[in-house]
Amino acid sequence: MCQNCDYGQLLSGVGLEATAHRLRVLEVVGSNTGPLNAQQIFETLRRNQPINRVTVYRILETLVQHGLLERLSGGRAFYYGLAPNAHHQSHPHFFCRRCGRMDCLRPEAIALDLQPLERIFPGHIENVAVRVDGVCKSCLTTGGKRQKRRQASA
Repeated sequence: MCQNCDYGQLLSGVGLEATAHRLRVLEVVGSNTGPLNAQQIFETLRRNQPINRVTVYRILETLVQHGLLERLSGGRAFYYGLAPNAHHQSHPHFFCRRCGRMDCLRPEAIALDLQPLERIFPGHIENVAVRVDGVCKSCLTTGGKRQKRRQASA
């Protein structure tokens, strides 16, 4: 669980009741080092207490609509992470094309200068999502070992 976030306060701050299921979803998402997909969130939640899969999807949608979670595109699934707030800066993400894992990158990893865009864009920019795609270190290591085995057996 994020040590800085009061999930009940975040919910009430956007006019939502702090139900047990909503609190649990926020705790699961907030306690991970990177965004999770809905299936991962569902499986984590049901380990401790029964919950309906549809309920999880509805809660995720509600929390995204109210700006508490951000929905990130990754492969065939959406991933969910805490939306930027007083304790969580907006930051880029890394998506591994091989294993489907999504990791948070440090906010300063990719510096964006939005001033030129703000000067020419007629509206108000609320969010800029940056996702870097590639192959993670773990997959590179595993792939390298597989390739070495193939070469040794040839």
